[in-house]
Amino acid sequence: MSLAFSLMLFVGVATITPGGATALAMSAGMHFGVRGSVPLISGLVAGLSTMAAVAAFGLGRLLLTFPRVETALTILATIYFLWLAYGIASTTPNFEKTLKPEGVPSKFSSGTLLIWLNPKAWTMTLGAAASFNELAETPTALAFIFGSVFAVFATASLMSWSYGGAFLAKALKTKRQWRMVNFALALTLVVSIIPIWGDKL
Repeated sequence: MSLAFSLMLFVGVATITPGGATALAMSAGMHFGVRGSVPLISGLVAGLSTMAAVAAFGLGRLLLTFPRVETALTILATIYFLWLAYGIASTTPNFEKTLKPEGVPSKFSSGTLLIWLNPKAWTMTLGAAASFNELAETPTALAFIFGSVFAVFATASLMSWSYGGAFLAKALKTKRQWRMVNFALALTLVVSIIPIWGDKL
């Protein structure tokens, strides 16, 4: 039970901590509302839970065994994160609420790619799988536990960030305020690239 509690504490902290996924969820909440953020959050949750399950099953380690694969993931993640950051920073506020704002992604695929292209996320889930492998006797059972725990906590955490974004949107009255917040969220996404490179910098 203590090991299970430790896993839940670890996953809770990992999913609620500000980063690329939380910045994207908050930005979507600001521009699309909580309901409009559901496709994006579903993609983020699906990406993280399946990644955790794959890592617990032992297959994820194959991706990082070959340096070229890890480097390719790092480069692709950097390009994708920068593209998402540009989309957030260049989005104009939608005061009329009649048209969807351009720039901020709110698609299932956007969330899934954000997770699966992130080698830092692979390292985190692989480390967790190694630390908590005594929770189950078989890789299949461990994969099920990891996938379920990450899905539950990621959903709760990202929905909270989306609600925060929707609440913040009500307090923003001018285009300048919107642009400042958009820039701050975009900067958070850009900064989240640094840990991806790790000792490669």
